[in-house]
Amino acid sequence: MMHILEGLLKVNRIVTRNPAKKIKTMTKNERLTGLRDELQAAADEKTRQSGKRFFKEEVRSYGVKTALVHKMAKAHFKNINHLDKAEIFTLCEALWKSGYMEESFVACNWAYYLHKNYEPADFEVFENWLNRYVSNWASCDTLCNHTIGEFVEMYPESVSKLKTWARSENRWVRRGAAVSLIIPARKGKFLNDILEIADTLLTDTDDLVQKGYGWMLKAASQAHQQEIFNYVISRKNEMPRTALRYAIEKMPEEMRKEAMKQG
Repeated sequence: MMHILEGLLKVNRIVTRNPAKKIKTMTKNERLTGLRDELQAAADEKTRQSGKRFFKEEVRSYGVKTALVHKMAKAHFKNINHLDKAEIFTLCEALWKSGYMEESFVACNWAYYLHKNYEPADFEVFENWLNRYVSNWASCDTLCNHTIGEFVEMYPESVSKLKTWARSENRWVRRGAAVSLIIPARKGKFLNDILEIADTLLTDTDDLVQKGYGWMLKAASQAHQQEIFNYVISRKNEMPRTALRYAIEKMPEEMRKEAMKQG
């Protein structure tokens, strides 16, 4: 708790000690250095070590709680929101390049804050980040769940690109194909596209991809319960149990029992 309070105090100080004129003339390196200094100051070794248990792969992390990272991202965005989108995306790229998970979260937050200004060409920027820099499920989900999910809702034609992601050799791109549709799925959108992507990923051997498309189906079941149930029943002999369990999690007990019956 003390680490969170100390971190918030540091966030407040960086905002108040920089008058508007100074903030606007800060260089890219000054902006990034200020943020990184705060992340390092708020870092906690116990948090860093405990976070490792959620990942099978090696994750580079400061050890800052996610809630505090989001608060830092919001506070620092006030210092850059006068910049144009291209400049902010350049800062985001620099954060991604660091390899630190917390910096990737900040980059995702900053990119999402710009969503009202998204244009079709921005998809290539997000796709590049996913392909080049994402190296764990947390960074994948933070980018895809909100930034890319919001983009797809704004530009529905881009869902066709997600279908190509589902055939990628990159596990995070394949997971991203599903996770990008979770929020739209909860709203009842893109049902046919969701089922098509699920079919492409159906027998994927990567458990994190299985969980990703199972999560997508679970989200879609909130608006299309019967359709998702019918899909699961028709595919349950091929669908990995991990994906199946995720997909039916929000369904009534009788539906879950039926889906879990051995064929």
